[in-house]
Amino acid sequence: MERIFDLAIVGGGVNGCGIARDAAGRGNSVFLCEMNDLASGTSSFSTKLVHGGLRYLEYYEFRLVREALVEREILWQIAPHIIRPLRFVLPHHAGLRPAWLLRLGRYTRGFEYSDCFVDDARLVVLNARDAADRGAEIRTRTRAVEIRQTDGIWQLTVENILTRERSAIRARVLINAGGPWVEQVLASGSGVNARAKVRLVQGSHIVVKKLYAHDRAYMFQNADGRIVFVIPYQEDFTLIGTTDRDYHGDPAKVKATAEEIKYLCDSVSEYLAKPVAPEDVIWNYAGVRPLYDDGASEAKAATREYVFELDTPGGAPLLSIYGGKITTYRRLAEEALERLEPYLRSARAQEGWTAKSPLPGGDINVSALPALTAELCRNYPFLTQEHASRLAHAYGTHASRLLGNAKELADLGVFFGATLTEAEIRYLMAAEWALTADDIVWRRSKLGLHLSAAEIAAIDNWIAANRARKASPLLEAGGRP
Repeated sequence: MERIFDLAIVGGGVNGCGIARDAAGRGNSVFLCEMNDLASGTSSFSTKLVHGGLRYLEYYEFRLVREALVEREILWQIAPHIIRPLRFVLPHHAGLRPAWLLRLGRYTRGFEYSDCFVDDARLVVLNARDAADRGAEIRTRTRAVEIRQTDGIWQLTVENILTRERSAIRARVLINAGGPWVEQVLASGSGVNARAKVRLVQGSHIVVKKLYAHDRAYMFQNADGRIVFVIPYQEDFTLIGTTDRDYHGDPAKVKATAEEIKYLCDSVSEYLAKPVAPEDVIWNYAGVRPLYDDGASEAKAATREYVFELDTPGGAPLLSIYGGKITTYRRLAEEALERLEPYLRSARAQEGWTAKSPLPGGDINVSALPALTAELCRNYPFLTQEHASRLAHAYGTHASRLLGNAKELADLGVFFGATLTEAEIRYLMAAEWALTADDIVWRRSKLGLHLSAAEIAAIDNWIAANRARKASPLLEAGGRP
């Protein structure tokens, strides 16, 4: 309680972690708490695209599309290890035709355009890692249970959801980046009644075995006006999504419904030579997008623009964030700090810097991933090409940090399958706040698609067995690798 942070941020999704990184880099002291794992909500349930938003043009969201196109290029430059270009095919048809007719005579005309694929959860974690490296305090599994203001200073009571231990921190500025829980955060005693409303829109995705051999993605237009993406995924799979439907309920309990899964299968089956059936689905996931409620009659038409609410109850500023998307998170963070500039003490508060500074491991040219993979194979000849490539795409130039001085595969410790080793798990726990097998195989990676249930359980058993042992030598004070 002696220390007063410049900013306290509630929410460890892409918006919260993006703001933490930007603010810390400008010389501000930053505290961020996330009630679960980083990117455990909306930010890990996206369609994995950094895109210009071609489909937003029909809703005349010109500013959003322009900003998204600019940001797409910036993000590719600062995180080329987790972002890659992707060519999309958009089949053309003059009007919608019955499904039987589409299957009789396939499309002969289409358009191609470029966008980018992103490892969404890793984007969040790398922003948090960079923020911590610049002095931010990041606490996961920590819920803000009470918010109060005393003498113009915010006081947050936070609780570790695992130990139930409570503590209090103070801050001059409070940022509510709670995503789907943005209104619940305000209800924790902030003294602010939300003027804006959040509209929860469910988006569900399915993953099936690889549907075709080439590297193109597709954007299909459906009879109901919605679109569905079909994207090559994790080498051996195809990702299909998304749906747009209003969601009413606890955001933590959202699941892809049988109706949505059938809808996605039926939608792509109208276009693909080989139909997709619900029984082909290997994995599915669903997330809730916390969109700003602009009164649109349909979920698909609700604005994807982000909206800020700045309140100063008792004199201390509280900035609440509604909406936003992966593609524009960095610009959102800049604009948030521009709004808060009068309340921040740092002399560098007006200096934007994140557009030119790479995220951890991203200090390479956008075309250098094959060379980095080759370098890892030279320096660690026991690695397979597949293993080296995966590490290069996940960690970039930081891959050697988890490999260390290993001379043979056995030096990396227990092998859990799908190229996952004990050394990597130790690194993820020490440097990236991973605590469970789910954190490791579904957020820090998507190795869960390649591992059996027994192999995933073995990871949790290993973590439990090692929890009482001495902390990893990779872990230094303050959670820094």
